[in-house]
Amino acid sequence: MRAIVTVVGRDRVGIIAEVCTLLSKNNVNILDINQTILQEFFTMTMLVDVSNSVISFAELKEALAAKGGEMGLKIRIQNEDIFEAMHRI
Repeated sequence: MRAIVTVVGRDRVGIIAEVCTLLSKNNVNILDINQTILQEFFTMTMLVDVSNSVISFAELKEALAAKGGEMGLKIRIQNEDIFEAMHRI
């Protein structure tokens, strides 16, 4: 199963490293990544493969949200099909 991870917040050192570390520890493979900084705001979108994740999708969603809270960011994950359906409108 593939999913989309979005990260938004004020830019600071280590955002990509911390998010990628969390994904790696849970055996989530990053297939594609795009990030940019708009003035002081960081935005990142990742396409990930969660097929071999060692935790459930719900637990991963919770872990990413918690990591975002620690870092002062909004981190969300959605199933790729749901993400595409929402952005087709």
